[in-house]
Amino acid sequence: MQSFILTLIVGLSMGLGSILSFFIKTTQKKLLSLALSFSAGIMIYVAFMEMLPEGMHLIEDYMGEEHSWLALVWFFSGMFITAIFEWIIHAFAGDVHSHGHEHNHNHNHEHTGENDHLEKLGLMSAIAIGVHNIPEGLALFTSGLVDITLAYPVAAAVIIHNIPLSVAISLPLSYSTGSKTKAFLYTLSVGLMQPLGAVLGYALLSNFFNDLVFGILFSVVAGIMIFVALDELLPAAQRNQDHHISVYGAIAGMIVMAAALSLFGHSH
Repeated sequence: MQSFILTLIVGLSMGLGSILSFFIKTTQKKLLSLALSFSAGIMIYVAFMEMLPEGMHLIEDYMGEEHSWLALVWFFSGMFITAIFEWIIHAFAGDVHSHGHEHNHNHNHEHTGENDHLEKLGLMSAIAIGVHNIPEGLALFTSGLVDITLAYPVAAAVIIHNIPLSVAISLPLSYSTGSKTKAFLYTLSVGLMQPLGAVLGYALLSNFFNDLVFGILFSVVAGIMIFVALDELLPAAQRNQDHHISVYGAIAGMIVMAAALSLFGHSH
């Protein structure tokens, strides 16, 4: 229940992000860049220092130390699966997942006559991000089942990740339809795909949960987090500002997570 509530809170954060987006000034790109890169730093640190080592440990406990290489196979499989998944989304919905907010900030006021295009952009962003949120919710929920304190930093990273994604949905829908309520409801629905993913995943996999399954899931999730950080968060942060800001933000995220995990008693 704790893990589900945490996943629900993370999903609801997209609604909060939608509300905040209505007050965002188009010139606040430095803050957006820092938030994206900070989230990337969190994900990279947690993936390499917690998720992957935990996956190796669980697989070794179940199959023996000589099978620890399986964790690496599943780690890179997580990257490969995510790459295919992203390619499919972009092929059908356009490259909106990581670029939508940049387009919105740059062109909302310059092309006020393109309402239809903006509405389509917002809807396609909602579809792409909603589908993306389903396995993300399962990943967060699963980590909480093994160790709820390990799920906290992952949740923090996803919440920070959700804020700019909610902007990618809310801003174009708000400008094109003139309805902040509609933009908020669409964005909130997308966020709720995360707890939905947790429920569906648990229903399908609960009968098979053991150390091996958890070890595989942790390794896959680590690969997914690294891919998301490298493919989406850091490139988006560098487009919005000088690339040095994104580097400093990522380092800051790693430092904060290192301190937080030390306080929680985690160390690999």
